[in-house]
Amino acid sequence: MELLLRWWHREAVLNSKVRSVVLTTSLFLFLFVSMYPGLRSFGVLLHAVLTGSYVPGYHSILLINFPNEQTAKDIARSVMERRLAASVNILPRTFTMYYWKGEIQDASEILMLVKTKTSRVGDVVKYVRSIHPYANPEALSFPVGDGSQAYMKWMDDAIPDD
Repeated sequence: MELLLRWWHREAVLNSKVRSVVLTTSLFLFLFVSMYPGLRSFGVLLHAVLTGSYVPGYHSILLINFPNEQTAKDIARSVMERRLAASVNILPRTFTMYYWKGEIQDASEILMLVKTKTSRVGDVVKYVRSIHPYANPEALSFPVGDGSQAYMKWMDDAIPDD
């Protein structure tokens, strides 16, 4: 009987150790998987700092259409004065086709490219929507994958942090 109790005690201790290891491993895996996006971002940022490379997506370009050149210039100047962008390009007339109220419409518009930090895109869109003459202005953002390091540095210096 004593032998049986020793064997049972040894099995219970072994099982509790195995349970502890399994539980700890499961908890670690759960935390790792749930934190993966943050860990990946941190890894990319750390790599950029150590190697001097660009972090993709840190800057963005917005496309915004306007009905005429003067409106585009006025809003562009206002965006620049608020330091929401490093640079704005106003392109000459473009031909646009779109659906509006179930009908195909066509128009001549002015296209503005706004170069800014991705963290400022929401501020730019909110501001432009508040003063844009269209009821539903186009404001599309595209992250910059790579580019001139000197230009990206200049953009960082031109746009204050949030």
